Amino acid sequence: LTIGAVFWIYGRDLPSHESLAQYKPPTISRIYSGEGRIVDEFARERRLFTGAKDVPILIKQAFISAEDKNFYSHPGYDLRGILSAAVDAARSGGRRVRGASTITQQVMKNFLLDGSRTIERKVQEIILAARIERSMSKERILELYLNEIFLGQNSYGVAAAAQTYFNTALSDLTPAQAAYLAALPQRPARLHPVRDYDDAVERRNYVLREMFENGYITREVMEDSQASELET
Repeated sequence: LTIGAVFWIYGRDLPSHESLAQYKPPTISRIYSGEGRIVDEFARERRLFTGAKDVPILIKQAFISAEDKNFYSHPGYDLRGILSAAVDAARSGGRRVRGASTITQQVMKNFLLDGSRTIERKVQEIILAARIERSMSKERILELYLNEIFLGQNSYGVAAAAQTYFNTALSDLTPAQAAYLAALPQRPARLHPVRDYDDAVERRNYVLREMFENGYITREVMEDSQASELET
């Protein structure tokens, strides 16, 4: 009853998740020459919107491995992950606090809620995530996430980030490059490929290991990718 009352109180007057169905993100404006070449680009948020069906499966697998390995099976929130994070925080006396937000929760935070780190906001995030999972497909939720996420260097979304860091299309990214992009959401300002090279490679290699353990890549691909240089 107590838990139900808490969710009822925090569930009132929440923003409508229905607006996500009409989501049209700001994208790059481009000027072309008469020969069809790009002359210049303008954007407050550098973004190239890419529909879910056009995002290569490798990219989806990399981000799911890095951020939410149970994405396709949970109802919007990962109760096991939340409990595990709470236990770790309690055992460390509050020194080791890690996030347990699913991709769906991150979409709710980015679109409909502020970025505050409070219990009230976390409860609201879970409520909205459960609601959106009942009204929107997993692929649509992943599409919103992959196009909205900030990945550093004024790049929003995976398509813009692929061009910014590797000057290539999503379909041409290698597993190592995809893993690096998937490593960026948690701390894009501190995983710069030049200034923070060692940390960037370490986090990239962690994502590659997760991709292997989830069955998305072979051990050989993982080891070859981990041994490769991070070239941008």
